[in-house]
Amino acid sequence: MPFTANRHFKQHPLLLESASGMYYRSRDGRQILDGIAGLWCVNAGHCHPRIVAAVQAQVAKLDYATAFNLGHPAAFELAAQVADLAPGDLDHVFFVNSGSEAVDTALKIALAYHRARGEGQRFRFIGRERGYHGVGFGGISVGGMVANRKVFAASMLPGVDHLPHTHDPARNAFSRGQPAHGAEFADALERIVALHDPSTIAAVIVEPVSGSAGVLVPPRGYLERIRAICDRHGLLLIFDEVITGFGRTGSAFGATTFGVQPDLMTVAKGITSGVVPMGAVLVDRRIYEACMNAAGPGQAIEFFHGYTYSGHPLACAAGLAALAVYRDEGLFGRAARLAPAFEAALHSLKGAPHVIDIRNIGLMGAVELEPRPGQPTERALDVFRHCFDQGVLVRTTGDTIALTPPLVVDEAQVGQIVAAIGKALRAVH
Repeated sequence: MPFTANRHFKQHPLLLESASGMYYRSRDGRQILDGIAGLWCVNAGHCHPRIVAAVQAQVAKLDYATAFNLGHPAAFELAAQVADLAPGDLDHVFFVNSGSEAVDTALKIALAYHRARGEGQRFRFIGRERGYHGVGFGGISVGGMVANRKVFAASMLPGVDHLPHTHDPARNAFSRGQPAHGAEFADALERIVALHDPSTIAAVIVEPVSGSAGVLVPPRGYLERIRAICDRHGLLLIFDEVITGFGRTGSAFGATTFGVQPDLMTVAKGITSGVVPMGAVLVDRRIYEACMNAAGPGQAIEFFHGYTYSGHPLACAAGLAALAVYRDEGLFGRAARLAPAFEAALHSLKGAPHVIDIRNIGLMGAVELEPRPGQPTERALDVFRHCFDQGVLVRTTGDTIALTPPLVVDEAQVGQIVAAIGKALRAVH
């Protein structure tokens, strides 16, 4: 099982049987309030009838179509709608099947773009400490989560460097929204650029909000500085919006929320509300055109990359239905309106046992706990289990409790989630 203590699980299994709206139902028949949207992905709530009906109709009409030299209308329609939501000139879409595949694809597109421009010497990538970009070799190379990297270090991509992370609890603990301090962390990019020579660097990749590292919200002005440094040195800026995309921050994308324009954007999770696996890379028009124009004559392939299931018909049906639900039910605006109440409820846990920091943006939140000496992650896992016993599902990442409820959550349910955490903290204490 992925990212699971398998031996412990086999001794203490937790099984889910069904789901609807804001709730799972466990194997033993209990109702479990979902505080994490499945895994940052079920933005429209579980088993939304419009999405279910669209997938059911699609599987009876066209179950599979290859994307190699053939297409089907739903893939082009979904690409157009995603591009319409995206900021700036991110108006071309390459479909994949997961966030991990989206990241590796974005890195390859960056290399192809520079080669098409006659700058094939740009091979380096700059990631960030504590960044999470999936589990492909490209993603773990630019990622900065130590446990994900250490076993595979011998096979990382060459020429990768990392920015420092922005987590600064000494100055920013219990910040509401974007922290006031830390924009200067971006200036490390100038040092890295000078060290490696900017003409060798292809792209910088960051999450607008570092999700798996514990909801690390960017300090005010930080992303703007990263963008400016990239512009000065001709570096592409990739935003990994696998978690922040499709309403999580109160806008369609984190790029919109923070007002910073990337050159490439990776998405997944919320693109189908988690119903069918899918991911995508959103590509700036000039990058697309450079790759197209550099190809050979006739029927030459412009980009030697793709997957058997790129633009899968069921995923496209789920994606089109999910986007319609987001639009018709106003879920992005709902997330923005609920964010202040979510923030207030979350920060009410300040002063609870072992709580050393609380962070939030939109409908993303984190409660960081003091680790037990010599037992990292154990306290948070105990809180997770206590919450589950109370009928509330939360997520742990290290010693942090992360919350990302579906965008259909209401204020009373937010209160129930936070109350369960408070009770669990007291029980663990």
